Order: sequence, then C-alpha cells, then structure tokens
Amino acid sequence: MELSPTAPITVENFEPAQRFLRIAVVTETWPPEVNGVAVTLSKLIHHLGKRHHTIQLIRPRQDKDDEGLEHKGWSELLLRGLPIPRYPQLKLGLPSKKALIKAWSTKRPDLVHIATEGPLSWSALQAAHTLRLPVTSDFRTNFHSYCEHYGVGWLSKPIVAYLRKFHNRTAFTMVPTLAMKYQLEALGFKNLKVVARGVDTQLFHPNKRSAAMRESWHVTPETTVLLSVGRLAAEKNLDLTTQTYQALIAAGRKVKMVFAGDGPMRGMIESKCPDAVFMGMCSHEQLATLYASADLLLFPSLTETFGNVTLEAMACGTPVLAFDCAAASDFIHNHQSGWLIDSKEPHSYVARALEITHDPAILARARESARSSVAHLGWDEIASQVETIFQRAMEGQ
Repeated sequence: MELSPTAPITVENFEPAQRFLRIAVVTETWPPEVNGVAVTLSKLIHHLGKRHHTIQLIRPRQDKDDEGLEHKGWSELLLRGLPIPRYPQLKLGLPSKKALIKAWSTKRPDLVHIATEGPLSWSALQAAHTLRLPVTSDFRTNFHSYCEHYGVGWLSKPIVAYLRKFHNRTAFTMVPTLAMKYQLEALGFKNLKVVARGVDTQLFHPNKRSAAMRESWHVTPETTVLLSVGRLAAEKNLDLTTQTYQALIAAGRKVKMVFAGDGPMRGMIESKCPDAVFMGMCSHEQLATLYASADLLLFPSLTETFGNVTLEAMACGTPVLAFDCAAASDFIHNHQSGWLIDSKEPHSYVARALEITHDPAILARARESARSSVAHLGWDEIASQVETIFQRAMEGQ
C-alpha cells in the first residue's frame, strides 16, 4: 500500500531509556598511586565508562613522563602538582581555575564530580559554579580524625569547617556508610547520599586460597593465620594488632601474623613481632590470594571512612574482627560473618580474639557466611546508584 503524498505522517519521539553523560571527574590521586581513594575511584569510573558515559579525568601530572590517556569515551587533562610532604610519590594538585574554565568552555561536561578536597578540587568547584555546571562530590577521608594521630588535633575544627564549606557547595555529597552520614549531618553537612564502595567479587574470591602461599609462611593446616592489610602507620591503630598477636601467643594459640603493606611504623612492628611475615606492598591479585589464604583479618582502625579491606576480605571468605564503625558496622553480621567490637571498649578486642581462636569451628562457620554478606556489592550495582545521583543533580540545576 502506497501513502498519498499529502497524507499526514506522525512521528513519535522515543526518549532513550538512559541518557549517556559527559562527566568531568576531578581527583588528586589516581593509579598507579596505591590508596583506597585511587583504587575505588578508578573502579567506579571504569564501570561508568562501561555504561557508555564519556569521562574526562582531571588530575595532577604524576611525573614528567606522564602524558595521560585518550581514547574513545575517555580523555585526561593533566595539571600542575607538587609532592606531598612525607609522601613524595603523591601529588597535591595546584589551583587551576582558569585552565578548567577554558577547558569546560570548549568541551562542556554535563556534570562535574569531585573526588578529593585539595586546591585543585576547590578551583574545580569554583570553575563549575562560574559555568553553572552541576557538581557532586565524594567524602572519602577522615582528615579531621587523622589530625589526632599526628599530633595536630588543633587543626581538626578548621579542617571540618573547610570540608563542610566545600561539600555544602555541591548538589550532593556521597558518603560510604550510614554512620558517616549521621556523623557529618551532626557537623552541619547537607545533601548526603550513602553509596557503599564496591568490591570486585570475581577477583576477591574464596577459590584464591593457596596452600603454596601458606607453606611459604611455614604454617600447618591447623595454624590460624592472622592478617593485617593496609598502611603501617599510626592512624591504623596497629598497636592493638600487635597486642592482640602477642596475647594469642602468650595464651598458647597456634597463630601466625602476616602484614601486607608498608609505612613508617614497619620497623617498630618488626621489633614487636619478629616472627611475623611482612609482605610489603602487594598488587590486587596478590591481595586476593593473601585474603583467601588467611583465616582472620585483624582490622582495629578507628579512622576509616569506609575500609575497603573489610569487603575484600569478606569477599574472599575471610571473616573480620573490627570495631563497630565504617564498612564493618554496615556489612559484618556480628558473630556470623565476623565480629564487631564496641569502639568505646577497645580492651574487648583482644578478649574477643582469644575467644574466636579457642575453637577452630568458630572461624570455619564465619568463613561460610562472610562471602554472602558482600556478594551484592559488585561495582556495576554501585555505578547504577551513582548514575541515579548524577541524574538528580542535573535535574536540580
């Protein structure tokens, strides 16, 4: 049947089920730098890219040979940075408002997402406001808590004031736990959204358990391997880790302590735990095998905004002994997939470790349920949650 040349034609406009966004992501840390912010942000951005969003990454140049990457759906804008005192491998981004206004005037993003709170990020916030771009942010590091551990507690109030001013100028601030949301709300932070960090449930898996690795530690199948993962520094509360290990040895428990990570406290810890194993810095593949080959993760930190190691260990089927804060309080089912200690009763940490290691069946039961407690936290689900927040921020402009 042929249509008459004068017959009206009706065309229905079908809106796409999903809008693909141009997202500018500002961060002052990025792999190969090894820290929780760099690792989790890179995972999130990778999965947003897989969902067909176009990413522009803005970060400090890491060294003179750093040229950044550019390919379909991905570009990098590298700006000036300075080494951070005591951490020369990390860079602090310098203010770059004019450069960002120029870049975003030429290629305007739909949204700016700021992952850190340094000078580069503050200038990105100002540039975005000048151009009337919607902005979201992450709260990822307890700077105000770290001040106490480095003897500059007097800086805590001014740092909180700066962070509050910074984040309250964004449409939404993503925080990793419900407890952090309540804490920040009490300090005057607004428009907070809880988005847990994801975990690579394919990489971190119980089947990575390695008899060969355990043999390299000179342990038997009956030995309980205790694991500590993270920077060997004061803010990680590692004195309690060493006290716990020493108490278990004194009680006659057959245990072995393994430390993964490095930092300024390594020498002191080696002197306190001369028979422990020190693995140094490890790749993610090595960490997956470490977690799965251990029997209990000791994680006594009280300064985490999240604590990636909690999810990674549990995804490998390794239960965790932690305080009732950060990711532990949200995802550990007490006495099932791990154990939570009241942060107001730190002396209970050692007592609970003694109880746990008294009967091998206790750890075996916890190992069975640890994996299922975090199986729903794959990165694609987290990226979907972040997508929704981005859309809401844009609708609010």
